[in-house]
Amino acid sequence: MAEQEDSRATAYTTLALGVDFRHEIEIKRSRFITVLRRASDEAAARTLVAELRKEFHDARHHCSAFVLGPDRVIQRSNDDGEPSGTAGIPMLEALLKRETLPGVADLSDASAVVVRYFGGILLGAGGLVRAYSESVSAALDSAPLVRRRRLRMCDIAVPHHAAGRLENDLRSAGFVMAETSYEPAETILRLALPDDPQAIADAGERLASMTGGAAGLRLQGTEWVDVPG
Repeated sequence: MAEQEDSRATAYTTLALGVDFRHEIEIKRSRFITVLRRASDEAAARTLVAELRKEFHDARHHCSAFVLGPDRVIQRSNDDGEPSGTAGIPMLEALLKRETLPGVADLSDASAVVVRYFGGILLGAGGLVRAYSESVSAALDSAPLVRRRRLRMCDIAVPHHAAGRLENDLRSAGFVMAETSYEPAETILRLALPDDPQAIADAGERLASMTGGAAGLRLQGTEWVDVPG
């Protein structure tokens, strides 16, 4: 998998889940159809290329680029018959240099394929570089993006009769609640906290204050979660 618990990054930006995002531009009669899709690993990214080769089977080129993982360590590109360095690399650079926040370029788990229908007019190496870069950049301008954060899951065991009120108090205090499970002797509430020692310590103190010291956090593993904002 592209995502790893031991990554240096604790958050990054990616494409929203759902249908593929498509965008088309025309340059000197050549059609450049860009398709963006969120991809969790290399197999998923390459699946997009294979699907588009079938859908646009009469196109001359199906150039691709993708970047994967919170630390963006996996980066691949393919010119698919265009002159070397004129398609895949400009597409990859468009993904890598995309600012998702002011001064921040952290887009990842993103796969891009540009399908080109040749229009009969040669663009030259420089023209191709600009065309493929512009194709991906223009698609990203309107593509839906989301923040993805590594959160530490923490369990809280409480008596059944106290669970509802404590859950409401935690939500009111701004904590992100995950699933609740009901055991024979107790209810297990689950919090999703920033994977940061200070944030976890602060949450533990807040929980102790809410429950008079009767409940504590039990640290579990981490999960990557799409978060608003």
